This record gives sequence, C-alpha cells and structure tokens, in this order.
Amino acid sequence: MDGFQKKYLKGLAHGMKPTVFIGQKGLQASVFDAIDAALDAHELIKIKFLDFKEKAVKGQLTGTVAEKTGAVLVGDIGHTAIFYRQQKDPKKRKIQLPERPNIGRHS
Repeated sequence: MDGFQKKYLKGLAHGMKPTVFIGQKGLQASVFDAIDAALDAHELIKIKFLDFKEKAVKGQLTGTVAEKTGAVLVGDIGHTAIFYRQQKDPKKRKIQLPERPNIGRHS
C-alpha cells in the first residue's frame, strides 16, 4: 500500500471511534474474532490499547494483529492503531482506495 493511500485511509478514520479494545489479557482468540468480524463489516477499524502503554509492546501487538488478520497497519496515534483490510466480496466493499495517476512518470 502506498503512502498516499494510507493518508487517505487515516483521513477516513479520523472521526471514527475504536471498534476493538485490547485490555490486560492481550491478544486472545476472542479478540482476533472481534477484529476479523469488524474488518469484514467495516474494512477500516480502530483498535485501542487500554493496558499496553509501552511503544515497543504496542509495536509487537500491532504486528501480530496485521500478520494474523491479513490487515494493513495504516497508522497509530497514541494508544490507538488503524487497520485496513479490503472486503473479499467486491459487492460488499465500502472503501475505494485512490489510484495515483502516472503524471510526469517516464517509462
């Protein structure tokens, strides 16, 4: 995913409330089920970390979420991470990622 697409998704996520909260029990199967369901329904979600305040720990957790769900980490601000995963069914897709035109590029 290109930087301008991540910027677009961050803009869409700006007014959203977190969909999933990760507390002291961390990443359990039920959390992954909730993340999968939210990504299927919305494509773009926010996850809030309630008990993990250390940046390195949050980095590990966001990496694990991305790996296990097939989602892309769009960005993280404070204790909130933004994830995107395109809906598999084209008819259910809600977000159309922008395409950058090839202006000024030489082949």
